[in-house]
Amino acid sequence: MVKLKDLAAKTGYSVTTISRALGGFSDVNEQTRQHIIETARQLGYQPHEPARQLRSQRTQTIGLIIPANDQSFSNDFFNLLLRGIGDAAASAGYDLLISAQTPGAHEMDAYRRFVGGGRVDGMVVARTRQADERIEYLKHMQHPFAVSGRSAPTEESHFPYIDADSQAGIREATAHLIALGHREIALLLPPPELAYTEYRRRGYAEALVNAGLPYRTDYVLHGDLLRSGGYALTDDLLNRFPEITGIVCANDLMALGAMNAAQKRGLVVGHDLSITGFDDIPPAEFAHPALTTVHQPVYEIGQRLLHMLVQLITRQTQPETQILLPARLVVRESTGLRR
Repeated sequence: MVKLKDLAAKTGYSVTTISRALGGFSDVNEQTRQHIIETARQLGYQPHEPARQLRSQRTQTIGLIIPANDQSFSNDFFNLLLRGIGDAAASAGYDLLISAQTPGAHEMDAYRRFVGGGRVDGMVVARTRQADERIEYLKHMQHPFAVSGRSAPTEESHFPYIDADSQAGIREATAHLIALGHREIALLLPPPELAYTEYRRRGYAEALVNAGLPYRTDYVLHGDLLRSGGYALTDDLLNRFPEITGIVCANDLMALGAMNAAQKRGLVVGHDLSITGFDDIPPAEFAHPALTTVHQPVYEIGQRLLHMLVQLITRQTQPETQILLPARLVVRESTGLRR
């Protein structure tokens, strides 16, 4: 069994330095830490977990409870986020404890098991809601956590988060359709209880105002973020308002469903009807036609959330705990000039 003294002999560093480097302490130079971690990997060093946890009073485990009401484990957005969190956790020496729970009482029971039961050192919270009970609980427990997403515009975000500027992203997507000559443009939004829904609605409204176009409430519908929901909403919109030539969707799955609904009617997406999405999940690029969408760095957000959380757990200096990343429009074939 490889021991700390073996790593010390191999690297030339003291046992104390080796221990602190592997423990994630901030007083070890990052280049030194990476050299020690790589040497430990080469030699097959495995820490004695019960002893390490007893000394540090940590589990070396991060918790993530995914809302299970939107087919999360088959959702490319959550797959990208999970990959980012998981890869960063592995690099930092943490395990990831994942549960899928329907929002509500059972979900909060899971938070109490994870946090109140001392099973995790910190929590990643995904997809914020208005007046989010999960965040209030974690704040009350004074338990380290980091959040994917801000509070709603009407609330203060008094917690660590990383988010993409979806208001600017939807504004740019809507302005793109307007620049192509579209004037009858609908919007497919997430459920109203999600915190980012209002940001995306405001981006759409701002683009219309900037272009001198009216905001029509009957063109704005809330969906379930699924492909099937996008299909049903688009079918309903085109039945009632055949004059619509553009649809802005708040995520890619609804946009892909909207494309399916249009194509079933014999419409050519990008010619007869232009559609945009949001997220830039892998299927967007390979759809037929390829989907114009707003790219947000979901994998990077997952990685940075984990790094932020580890710093909170280890009480390292926090230069920034509220980060808003830019979102950029990726123009593909699903949008074209108004005919």
